[in-house]
Amino acid sequence: MGRWLILITTHLVMLAIGFAGGIYTLPVLTAPRGPDTAALQMIATETLYVGALVRNLKGSDLLHWGEGEVRVSRNRIAHLGRLAPGPDYKLYLAPRFVDTKEAFLLVKDKSVRVGDVKTFNGFIVEMPAGIDVRDYNTVVIWCEAFDQFISGAEYQPSRQDRK
Repeated sequence: MGRWLILITTHLVMLAIGFAGGIYTLPVLTAPRGPDTAALQMIATETLYVGALVRNLKGSDLLHWGEGEVRVSRNRIAHLGRLAPGPDYKLYLAPRFVDTKEAFLLVKDKSVRVGDVKTFNGFIVEMPAGIDVRDYNTVVIWCEAFDQFISGAEYQPSRQDRK
């Protein structure tokens, strides 16, 4: 009886590990290619603001991070760099810099969701009509499915700092 219990337990543990690994790797396997050099160079000509995603933010960790440059224009936001792969990433504009899950949740209702992030080696996300990037100062990458902070980049001083 003890042997069967050990076998069932070890098989269930391996099933759980496989399932978790599948959730993590599926977005990587199904992700479209990142933007090509020509598309990113086009963004460079219309860039209004530039920010930096860094790996060592307080709310980032081994599995949740971003690095590289963020370029913000009136019509789109581009990322030249890498993101840790994961499911259901969303791009937000926030009214102030945040570097943790808790800080973002405090301003999420004042933030605006720009769109989906589907690539992990750079992205270009089109700006929805009616959003003025000058009203915000930070880009946030957020995993909606797991309420997980991935990264953030300040692209202009906050309104309070500009006064």
